[in-house]
Amino acid sequence: MLRKYFRYVAHLLVASCISGVYAGAYEDFFQAVNRDDGDTVKSLVQRGFDPNSRDPKGQTGMHLALRDESPRVAQALWASQALDVNAVNGSGETPLMMAALRGDLDWSKRLIERGAATHKEGWSPLHYAATGPEPKIVALLLDRGAPIDARSPNRSTPLMMAARYGAEGNVDLLLARGADKRLQNDLNQDASDFAKMGEREFLLRRLNVPGR
Repeated sequence: MLRKYFRYVAHLLVASCISGVYAGAYEDFFQAVNRDDGDTVKSLVQRGFDPNSRDPKGQTGMHLALRDESPRVAQALWASQALDVNAVNGSGETPLMMAALRGDLDWSKRLIERGAATHKEGWSPLHYAATGPEPKIVALLLDRGAPIDARSPNRSTPLMMAARYGAEGNVDLLLARGADKRLQNDLNQDASDFAKMGEREFLLRRLNVPGR
């Protein structure tokens, strides 16, 4: 708790020391993000506020804008050359992962074109895309070199995530591209087990491994 408090105070001190930015800018920035007030965000950034600042929970403005579908804030932040498209939040998530999870193809493309990494160790953008509603983002990441059988910290694959949570098209696309349905995570679960946990028995014919 103290660590979070000191981090919060540090953000306030940094903001107050930037030329042209007033002491309350930190609170005003994140309040504007929360209400999708792009004009205020744009004004603060133009006056020197760091667009990559994190709230007490470790979220940047772009993470929040993409997660909560705040298009005016996202566009205001996008206009800043200082925006870090590979910034990670407190959970190790990037803005691309937020866009992929939301199924936002346009923002996924824009982030990648600006240099967002299509893969990171641990939970990856492909895991998030597979969990989401848009197969075109899964295809986009694969086309840009994302490893199809990427492993999460507990060794789960994108196919497993798609089987339990994602669009049916994500499962079909991953299988068509060569995802290995035989792989198991640290709990000895494969993609068919994930489908069962999600009560998605209609996927089992595609995911069952003969002889297992």
